[in-house]
Amino acid sequence: MKVAFVTDTGTGLSPEQWQEEGIYCLPLQLECDGISYDEYVNIHQADVIEKLHEKKIFRTSLPKLGYIEDCFEQIKEQGYDTVFAVPICKGLSGCFDAMEMVARQLDLQFIGVDCYVTAVVQSQMIRKAKAMYEQGIDLDTIVESIQRIADSADTILMFRDLEHMKRGGRLTPAAATLAGLLKIVPICHINKETNGKVDTLAKVRTWKKAQEKVIDHVIEKGMNASYTFILAHVDCLDEAIAYKDKIEQRIENAHVKIIDLVTAVGIHTGLGCLALQVFKE
Repeated sequence: MKVAFVTDTGTGLSPEQWQEEGIYCLPLQLECDGISYDEYVNIHQADVIEKLHEKKIFRTSLPKLGYIEDCFEQIKEQGYDTVFAVPICKGLSGCFDAMEMVARQLDLQFIGVDCYVTAVVQSQMIRKAKAMYEQGIDLDTIVESIQRIADSADTILMFRDLEHMKRGGRLTPAAATLAGLLKIVPICHINKETNGKVDTLAKVRTWKKAQEKVIDHVIEKGMNASYTFILAHVDCLDEAIAYKDKIEQRIENAHVKIIDLVTAVGIHTGLGCLALQVFKE
């Protein structure tokens, strides 16, 4: 058995970056003003941030079917008989199902693991899977091991730009206006319990209270310094740094790494979003 490892740009890394690690990566599609882009190929983080400041609305979709077919045909030509995939979660995209369909059509064995989210959890899972395979560990054990990463994870998002959510159709105009008047901050999360779909966790009255609510939630779940803490932001680095300090002050010995929120998520949340992703490696 010869196994090819495949992911997508929901990880926040480009196909070229993954190629350097010996992992195949397919670009998700971003559409804006009727133009379709390949994420991290012909549109990048800075381009997206600029368009968000221009109040542009994006849509996302799975990689083009032709891209998946070309990639898997190449995999087969190179002598692989098995595809091991960790794509963006099923709850957010049809990428997983499309990969499985194409693999079956090409008589490739398909092993897919749902990460129930995207971003760093997704990238950590595919990296660990490949590393374990190279150590000679059997595939069933690999699946069980990386599934534990997904099972342990929670990603909690706080939104500032309610107008962006209204323009994108994810919040009704009336709800956006009311939330703005009452200064309500929606808190959402995505994990195994939500089946990889974004669900409401809480609604609080101020940004400060929202941050405290998220930290309370993490502590209540028993997430401590033995977990990995990733804090992602959409063009609000100073706020992310201040939030990082709060988390580290309340969770003893926790170390929080700050990154840009992956574009496939940030284009829906809008500017000013803070997303805390916590998982156990």
